[in-house]
Amino acid sequence: MTESSTSAYQLRFQSLFHSGRGFAFPCDPTGHVDLDGMSERARNNYFYARAMVGRELSAPAVEASALH
Repeated sequence: MTESSTSAYQLRFQSLFHSGRGFAFPCDPTGHVDLDGMSERARNNYFYARAMVGRELSAPAVEASALH
């Protein structure tokens, strides 16, 4: 995955209970996340978010990243 493809999209897990809260991770247009390119902390957060789908977080959705 190239940096340009990962920065254009994000995989977002929204909180089921707190509006505006959740997790977002860079991904490609199909929702694939580059685990090898993540820091250990980001990787742990990603695994936590996946484990909490349906309990604390919504199913992930691919969104276009906001351009700065």
